[in-house]
Amino acid sequence: MNTFNEILTEVSGFLWGWPMIILLLGTHLFLTIRLRFPQRHILKAIRLSVQKDPDATGDVSQFGSLATALAATIGTGNIIGVATAIALGGPGAVLWCWLTGVFGISTKYAEGLLAIKYRVQTADGKMLGGPMYALERGLGWKWLAILFALFTALAAFGIGNTVQANAIATVAYESYGISPYITGAFVCLLTCAVVLGGVKTISRVCSMLVPLMAVFYVVGCIYILIVNAAYIWPALQLICHAAFSPEAAGGGFVGSTVMMAARFGIARGLFSNESGMGSAPIVAAAAQTRNPVRQALVSSSGTFWDTVVICALTGLVIVSSVLAYPDIDFSDGATLTKDAFAKIPVVGRPLLTFGLLTFAFSTILGWCYYGERAVEYLKGKSWVKGYRVLFIIALFFGSIMNLAMVWNLADCMNALMTIPNLISLLFLSGIIVHETRKYLWRDRLDEED
Repeated sequence: MNTFNEILTEVSGFLWGWPMIILLLGTHLFLTIRLRFPQRHILKAIRLSVQKDPDATGDVSQFGSLATALAATIGTGNIIGVATAIALGGPGAVLWCWLTGVFGISTKYAEGLLAIKYRVQTADGKMLGGPMYALERGLGWKWLAILFALFTALAAFGIGNTVQANAIATVAYESYGISPYITGAFVCLLTCAVVLGGVKTISRVCSMLVPLMAVFYVVGCIYILIVNAAYIWPALQLICHAAFSPEAAGGGFVGSTVMMAARFGIARGLFSNESGMGSAPIVAAAAQTRNPVRQALVSSSGTFWDTVVICALTGLVIVSSVLAYPDIDFSDGATLTKDAFAKIPVVGRPLLTFGLLTFAFSTILGWCYYGERAVEYLKGKSWVKGYRVLFIIALFFGSIMNLAMVWNLADCMNALMTIPNLISLLFLSGIIVHETRKYLWRDRLDEED
């Protein structure tokens, strides 16, 4: 098993190396330029996300689909992932992570558009969509669509299941001494109670949970920044300087170069917001929307909240805390996160605990839906219940097992998901531009498709 894990480590390192980073970031930049910087419409996107369109075709509201996508996206990567980028790449990684989110808005926009454009309606009236349908119906490449669905179904057991359950169990044990076995059983029961109701129940729970956890976390971070007020400007200066300086960061940080800052900042940013991975379009396809561009705008706002806001706040909290308390441990991302938040009186540790618990549980709900839709595409509706049972059982084992191998396997599956999805975005970019011109550039967003 050790040998297999070493192989997975090598494969994961290769898949998420510079070629993948260049491909993803290149797609972000290509779509940003070709779509005339859709980032400038972010306020319109946010406004549309909270509007109801009940007469439009779909299973859940636009906000419900966004909340479910955010539930899957806003996870431990927004807290520990950012800290890991800082620990490995220095404070400059925060700026690269943020820039990745800014440009990733274009890719998330394109994914949401294709999800609506190529979605299908089942015999019972349910909407299904995602990269597998874009690959099959838009490009005629069913074999690649099957591979994407297979990688998604497998990846859900990693990024959206075992690693999240383990994070919950670890926090519960370290903070309150609760046995991982008890935590695992509780997570299984709670997840079962939600996912048995299907996408409508999942979206309702996420619509309530996501705003609550995001507001609580953002307010908590702002409080920490007020406590660290004297170090905010020095932290911003250090972040900007380290992002482009060939010299080591200094200021108590480990030695890092601009290449290390860019590599780890971009990689963590891409991993956090999932723009280009192809997961969020699966739930975007279920949205009640009049035309593909409306949902594309709503989907793009998810990357704004996830990376441009939450990841940026986390990064600023950690860097300012390190400047305020130079004795913080840099051995790894998890330790850095725990020490940075623990230094803040009263709210630091409870904020971290609440954030990790709610972020991890919401990710479980979102990825369960992604995995189910992938299985339904591969084998039909009759296989979904069996997959759901396996997903819930895996949560328990994730709570009590060592996850080094699972993390590596999840990273591999996520990378293998990303490649077919990026192919669909690049080869169908002409369709994306056509739809954007039809509805957005000509100011016809209220028209039916």
